[in-house]
Amino acid sequence: MTVNIENEYPEEIEIDYLHIIHDIVTAAADYVHCPYEVAVNVLVTDNEQIQIINREQRNIDQPTDVLSFPMIDFDEPEAFAVVEEHPEDYFDADSGELNLGDIVISYDKVLEQSKEYGHSPERELAFLTAHSMLHLSGYDHIDEEERKVMEAKQEELLESKGYTRD
Repeated sequence: MTVNIENEYPEEIEIDYLHIIHDIVTAAADYVHCPYEVAVNVLVTDNEQIQIINREQRNIDQPTDVLSFPMIDFDEPEAFAVVEEHPEDYFDADSGELNLGDIVISYDKVLEQSKEYGHSPERELAFLTAHSMLHLSGYDHIDEEERKVMEAKQEELLESKGYTRD
């Protein structure tokens, strides 16, 4: 598994963000029963930069906490067999890893939301990473039923790794 983490946050990050992100990406790939070794790219940035990306990619001119850019168009969540139809589109030729996609996280939002929700920045970073990994695995929260399923999976994944709402 390859987890490429790029830090563009302009200040020092005082938590072990590298460990948290890698831990949750790894756990999430197992949790969704991905049968392949995967590669995921993660960018940690600030509100200003994520707003630019959000505006350019989604036409929403405001900062957000996390953006997910899946490489796979799933017919349904966790239906990884779809990649076997055109492996050249999904697998890295050198490593053989499945490219799941890209994650962009605003560390400003990690700090803001951890205070707002009354838990640690570590838990908030883990939550945003888990949320995004579920998106990269075909989950969404467009309607109420999807939202409930996704939220339950996020909580189960986070609890399994010890990231609770303390």
